[in-house]
Amino acid sequence: MAPDLAIETHGLAKLFAGRPAVDGVDLAVPAGSTYGFLGPNGSGKTTTIRMLLGLLTPSAGTWSILGRTMPEAAMSTLPHVGALVEGPAFYPWMSGRDNLERFDAMGPGRSPATRPARIADALARVGLTAAAGKKYKAYSLGMRQRLGLASALLVPRRLLVLDEPTNGMDPQGTREIRHLVRELAADGATVFLSSHLLSEIQQVCSHVGVMHRGRLLAQQTLPELLSSTGPRLRAEVDDPGRAAQVMAGLGMTDVSVSGTQVAGSLGEVLPEECCRRLVGAGVAVRMLVPEHASLEDAFVALTGEGFDVAG
Repeated sequence: MAPDLAIETHGLAKLFAGRPAVDGVDLAVPAGSTYGFLGPNGSGKTTTIRMLLGLLTPSAGTWSILGRTMPEAAMSTLPHVGALVEGPAFYPWMSGRDNLERFDAMGPGRSPATRPARIADALARVGLTAAAGKKYKAYSLGMRQRLGLASALLVPRRLLVLDEPTNGMDPQGTREIRHLVRELAADGATVFLSSHLLSEIQQVCSHVGVMHRGRLLAQQTLPELLSSTGPRLRAEVDDPGRAAQVMAGLGMTDVSVSGTQVAGSLGEVLPEECCRRLVGAGVAVRMLVPEHASLEDAFVALTGEGFDVAG
C-alpha cells in the first residue's frame, strides 16, 4: 500500500442479491488532496464509503487508509479519520452541545479538561454556536448536518470522509461548508468529499473520481479531467435546428439545442470558422461564446448521459 495515498483500493466490490452495487473500484486518493467522489444518487458512492470505514464487508477487493491495511489496522487508524455518512445520529431530546459532549466522551484518549473548549471551537467552525443549546429534535436537516460535521472536528483528523455534507442546506450554509472544506485542506487534512452536486465538486476539489452504476470511470486531477473534454462553443441563433446541422457538419461533437441556443464541442474547429459557416448558411448569429469545458461536460463525455446537477 502506497504511503503517499490517504485512501487506496484494489478491486473493491459489493454485491447485493447477486447484483454489483460497487464493481471493482480502484481508488487512489493522494494525501493532502481534496478528492471529489462524484456521481448521481445510486451510483455506489455511499456503499463504497461504508466499506472504507468498515461499516460494510466488501464482497471482494482490498483497501488501505492512511497507508495502513484495512480492516486489520482499523483500531489504530480510524481514530485519525472523521466521517459524516448518511446523516448523523444524535439523541433528539438533548441539545447540540450536550450531544457533542456525549460523543466526545466516547472517543479514546480525549481529555475532559479540554472538552468544553474543543466543543465550542467545533460548533463555531460549523456555524452552530447560537443554536448549541437548542434540542436536536428542533434542528433543521441542514443544522443536523452541521452538527454531524462538528462531531467529526472535535479532534484533529488526518482524513475527513464527508458523504453529501451539504444535504438539506440553504445556499448560505452550502457556501459556509465549502469554505470549511477549503480551510480543512489548508490545515493539511485530506478531504474525501462525496457529492452528486457538480458545482460543489468543481469549486473545492483538487482531484475527482467519477462513479457511474457502481464503477469508477475516471480518476484525475480536476484540471486534467476538464482538459480531456476540450473547449465548447455556444451560439444564440434564429434557427437552432439549421445551426446544429452546420456545426455537426463541421465535425463538432456533442451538439445540443436548448431553446434558441446551440452548443457543441469544438475539437479542431476554430470559432471564427464556425461563425463564418453559420452566416454563410443563412443563420443569423446573435451571440457566439467559446467556453471551457465544465464538469458536467466531462461527466456526459464519460457516461453518455447526465444527471441532476442542482440536487
